[in-house]
Amino acid sequence: MAIIITDECINCGACEPECPNTAIYEGADDWRWKDGTKLSGKVILPDGTEVDAEAAQTPISDDIYYIVPGKCTECKGFHEEPQCAAVCPVDCCVPDDNHVESEETLLNRQAFLHNE
Repeated sequence: MAIIITDECINCGACEPECPNTAIYEGADDWRWKDGTKLSGKVILPDGTEVDAEAAQTPISDDIYYIVPGKCTECKGFHEEPQCAAVCPVDCCVPDDNHVESEETLLNRQAFLHNE
């Protein structure tokens, strides 16, 4: 499952540089599929949606840091545990019950994002 940042977030920013997929963004910041990945131009996402990897996407939160579920792999393929949760001083990076995914799905996403 993806990780979510709860509203207990103090906006310290410790999590953002730790994400190997660049799936974490500061509140109100636009995000792009290409950020921190090898995606570029028009791509077909694993769910079949076609997107422009370089186009700005609408922020998921305006107030606190947020994680893009479609880019989160829970650090599978990189680390033993989600790095955002490991460094969060207030423990607000928690599993997102609305995005429950298997380890295989997460590893496939990691391969897709990094063209492996």
